[in-house]
Amino acid sequence: MDDGLKLRHVNVTRYITPLREGGSLPAIVECDDDFLYVLKFKGAGQGTNALVAEVIGTAIAKLLGLKTPELVTAYLSEDFGRTEADEEIQDLLKFSVGDNLGVHYLKGAVTYDRNIFIVPENTASKIVWLDAFLMNVDRTYRNTNMLIWNKELWVIDNGAALYFHHTWHNWKEVSEKPFVQIKDHVLIKEAKHIQLIHDEVLPKLTDDFFREMLNSIPDIWLTERNDVADANEARDVYFSFLTNRLANSSNFLKEIENAGK
Repeated sequence: MDDGLKLRHVNVTRYITPLREGGSLPAIVECDDDFLYVLKFKGAGQGTNALVAEVIGTAIAKLLGLKTPELVTAYLSEDFGRTEADEEIQDLLKFSVGDNLGVHYLKGAVTYDRNIFIVPENTASKIVWLDAFLMNVDRTYRNTNMLIWNKELWVIDNGAALYFHHTWHNWKEVSEKPFVQIKDHVLIKEAKHIQLIHDEVLPKLTDDFFREMLNSIPDIWLTERNDVADANEARDVYFSFLTNRLANSSNFLKEIENAGK
């Protein structure tokens, strides 16, 4: 999303190898722009909800000034499923024909280790604020979802955020919750400037920003559910969730403060 909030479109030309660290079996692929990507499949367990969360999480992370790999929509042809010998991967490829999410591959990056790399308090505060706002349950000591690349910290994997969209209809109730899971965040002790970060980002999280961000998400990712009439209805629910959560931000800000103590 280097061009504003718009996702570039590429075509997968070569399936290289699966990444078996995660349950959703993402893969390293090459695309027709000659770059490598970590491909996140719409046919994986969490479906397109995880792809939507990735787009939203990455967009807001960029707004906060955090480093994140570029995201693209990556078209997967049905030909890949025909030639794959592994039955599990073959099924995943067949269920994922069409537009998937590509995350620019940071070759040579290593997983963040808090015993080796010190995260500045300002950066830590941005990441903790982001994850509390989006209710991301998956940036813990066990699974940090951060990389060190070129001696800098990069934030990846926002797919576990916005878990309200797995039940969908209780979005308002969930948006006002404090997010008690923030106590398990790998950077909670370093997040000393949460209120400062909140005051800085608040004027930037405008209705126009949210609308542009949501409009960048492919319609098909928003309609592959049984309880949404069309993509714009889904966008409206995400918009309402995000704006209402922002309006009730004191709930999650207080929870961060308590967890930090």
